[in-house]
Amino acid sequence: MSLVRNDHDYQLLRGRENYFTDLMRTIRIWKEFRRGFTQLNKVGKCVTIFGSARFDENNPYYKLAYQTAYELGKAGYAIMTGGGPGIMEAANKGAQDAGALSIGCNIELPVEQMPNPYADITIRFQHFFVRKVMLLKYSSAFILMPGGFGTMDEIFEVATLIQTKKVCNFPVIVMGSDYWKEIGPFLRKTMIDHKTISESDLNFVKITNDPHEVVRIIQTPFECP
Repeated sequence: MSLVRNDHDYQLLRGRENYFTDLMRTIRIWKEFRRGFTQLNKVGKCVTIFGSARFDENNPYYKLAYQTAYELGKAGYAIMTGGGPGIMEAANKGAQDAGALSIGCNIELPVEQMPNPYADITIRFQHFFVRKVMLLKYSSAFILMPGGFGTMDEIFEVATLIQTKKVCNFPVIVMGSDYWKEIGPFLRKTMIDHKTISESDLNFVKITNDPHEVVRIIQTPFECP
């Protein structure tokens, strides 16, 4: 069965269109940004957790995400996720159970991704790039849990922004180290060896599987030029 391709990212990226169509699109994009800014403008200390939508509650990574979000929530941090199932659901649930603000920035997809029920604030976005701005703008620390292409895209954007000094040198924490064990050698033995990145580009990344250590890292003061 073929999908009806009426999603907004698909329409935006399919090629050149007339000026009026693009002008109307910019207004819709502006409204989407405004909706996000309006609903999130009072968020205080916040941590974004990235991870796969495909893990159920019996998966150890789901449990790790829940416990990490719970400990951060108890320490006074709001938790923001992509608002879907899997790791995102676990983190939102952990935040809620800790009594912390739980935020889900959901995305409309051709195959529907329903928001999980554990977010106090749920915002549904039509464009990935608008959603990504919200996930980055309102947080001052980022946690990378096991995930797929979307998770990789999100965390490498964070890395690029830090590398190019577009944002502060925010804490970036990798969890589920066994899942990522092949990434480290690629970064160090391929990218650094070929000088496509520098050794210092990896200094901002911390690796731990301990939720209490995550809280300690995030609470450690850092300079923001």
